[in-house]
Amino acid sequence: MGMNRTFRGTIGRTYRESTPDWGEPYPPSGRQNVVMVVLDDTGFAHLGCYGSTLRTPHIDRLAHSGLRFNSFHTTALCSPTRACLLTGRNHHSVGMRGVSNWNTGYPNMTGGIAPEAGTIAEILREKGYATYAVGKWHLAPMSETSAAGPHDNWPLQKGFDRYYGFLQGETDQFHPELTHDNHHVDPPNVPGRDYHVSEDIVDHSISWIHDLISIRPDRPFFLYLAFGAMHSPHQSPLEYRQRWRGAFDSGYDDTRTEWFIRQLEMGIVPPDTQLAPRNPGVIPWDELTSAQQRFAAKLQEAFAAMLEHTDEQIGRLITFLEDSGLRENTLIVLLSDNGASQEGGPYGVRDEFSFFNAIPEDIEAIVDNDLDDIGGPSSHSNIPWGWAQAGNTPLKWYKQNTHGGGVRDPLIVSWSGHISDPGAIRTQFCHAVDIAPTILDALGYEAPVMLAGRPQLPIHGRSLLPIIENSSAPPARSVQYFEQVGHRGLWKDGFKAVTHHRSGTDFDEDQWELYDLSTDFSECNDLAEQLPAKLCELVETWWAEAGEKGVLPLDDRGIELFGLGPRPPSPHGPDTWVFYPPLSHIPSDVSPALGGRSWLITADIIVDNQSPQGVIYARGSTNVGQVFFVDDGELIFAYNALGHITRVSAPLTLTQGRHVLSARLRRAGQGGVLTIAVDDRDLASAEVPRIVRMLGSIGTDIGLDRLSPIVGDYQAPFPFQCELRKVTVRSFGRESQEDLTALAHAEFTRE
Repeated sequence: MGMNRTFRGTIGRTYRESTPDWGEPYPPSGRQNVVMVVLDDTGFAHLGCYGSTLRTPHIDRLAHSGLRFNSFHTTALCSPTRACLLTGRNHHSVGMRGVSNWNTGYPNMTGGIAPEAGTIAEILREKGYATYAVGKWHLAPMSETSAAGPHDNWPLQKGFDRYYGFLQGETDQFHPELTHDNHHVDPPNVPGRDYHVSEDIVDHSISWIHDLISIRPDRPFFLYLAFGAMHSPHQSPLEYRQRWRGAFDSGYDDTRTEWFIRQLEMGIVPPDTQLAPRNPGVIPWDELTSAQQRFAAKLQEAFAAMLEHTDEQIGRLITFLEDSGLRENTLIVLLSDNGASQEGGPYGVRDEFSFFNAIPEDIEAIVDNDLDDIGGPSSHSNIPWGWAQAGNTPLKWYKQNTHGGGVRDPLIVSWSGHISDPGAIRTQFCHAVDIAPTILDALGYEAPVMLAGRPQLPIHGRSLLPIIENSSAPPARSVQYFEQVGHRGLWKDGFKAVTHHRSGTDFDEDQWELYDLSTDFSECNDLAEQLPAKLCELVETWWAEAGEKGVLPLDDRGIELFGLGPRPPSPHGPDTWVFYPPLSHIPSDVSPALGGRSWLITADIIVDNQSPQGVIYARGSTNVGQVFFVDDGELIFAYNALGHITRVSAPLTLTQGRHVLSARLRRAGQGGVLTIAVDDRDLASAEVPRIVRMLGSIGTDIGLDRLSPIVGDYQAPFPFQCELRKVTVRSFGRESQEDLTALAHAEFTRE
């Protein structure tokens, strides 16, 4: 019959002799909808209802109608936490030790969620739910995120009916790399309105739910709303940034103290809580220069503006649910995936990729020339350590660390008619793995042992429903391990053992600390020497959990894992890519690996009745990248190294017929020599004083520049006007002795 379900009727020779089977009817209407809102890099104190003076009135309203948890824990990093949230299993067990950009070749770090760990979307879709995901995904190996796939780990293949957002871990908020269902799309051009991706994903959420309730009101929905905020880049419309001007001139030391006092007053931390000491490397505010203070304050303004803008988008969704009569029948869970980020360094950054490329920024020059650009389309900013620790008040350390500042995060549960003490605070320990089983329990379902024909891993989390219903209920579990880029920890019956690991050192050299969280909320009083037996017990338990949950082998690599692993295959070898336009935007991790290397780019074109004009190749954005283009009769290559732009150009006059345009970079020391050529003739060269290792998080376009223009010479997308047959990109090792000149000239004779 070719049918997917078991037919329970009878088949005779004709329909008069047969009995139809219409399948199982949908369960009665009135089932609960679920909205899971995930914020990124939002510290324990950042929300107004958790103590800050930042404006989050709509989130605060959720808290007042629901519950705040002050002992909710995550994995200290985004992709692993999201894997926990959607599967109810620990991140190592499902193949997501770190971010999905990494694939180490071990089962605990594949970059995608194992099929044996079905997502809650897969489970609910089988129950008749409409399942929607919008915003940040970051749960597919980045090498699989091009239009060529494979799509196994994309949202639609992980249980969602619809998806709209970005697959990478971050994106430009004004010029995002967007994916709609299973294909890439350009950001919409909305006449009379400036674009921002947070507004766009909420628009899609509302539109999909509106369609559902209009046509199939019998179907409940699960909405997974994952903002890019508050991950860098911290970008928001100008009107939001203007509201915060001068608000943080007193500095992060005074602000952290103020927020801590507010936390004590509202009871979000116990009355005996200590404010953790300043993290190593955090410079006292009054020891910063005037320029450094102005810079740091402006970066925090951009953060505050983005958070307020995000809160308003959440408010729009809540208002829609209320106006549509859905709010009373919807369980809302709002949380952050890890603590505030340390990637801004001690002073903060206008462009975060200066941090990843270890290139210090000239703060004096930024303050003199570009200060008000921070938070806008031309910046990619992140806050300094001092402001990050303020966001994690009263805790120590940050995102990536397994101390409180990395793993203790906001969690709000709002569920009309199901919470007897709205506005209350729950203090029981819980973890991201507990969220999926809580949702299933609230809806009356159990996790299946088989899903899509595959045996399923056991659920590691436990339902928090008893805690939601009863403030005196015990914690759902007695033990939970932590591990992130070598940092380790274990919570057991109120005690926590934890290490701060220094990358590259022997794990046996790690100093284990011990805290009694029942009396030491902020992990200030190390009991390791006083209670050695207790510490030994927890460390032994950590190793047992590590063995059971697939944590091993321990791996403290981080940034060096970006780009590690297989690249898309090419008939010309692992370092050669041949692109045949037109083709979709190519995400960064699927783009040719050109950072810090010598390379050669050749474009095979046909000149007919019009002269060449437009972009041949573009990689990156306004902040960092490179672009090869023709403009007004000139062949130009621009290398944008974090705002330091090297251009090489020459007049271009071509006869009709086939030609090869090329650009090549020969690395030399920290810089290199950039040369452009046509056919077998070099036209011009220029020295690049410093090349970058990481070319940003925005990928590659061939034949146009779809997103943020690399340089201001042209207006995107500036499509190439002549016939562009193919673009070939070759990447060579740092010490390569290849004769790039000969290779470039030889391309003209190749067909």
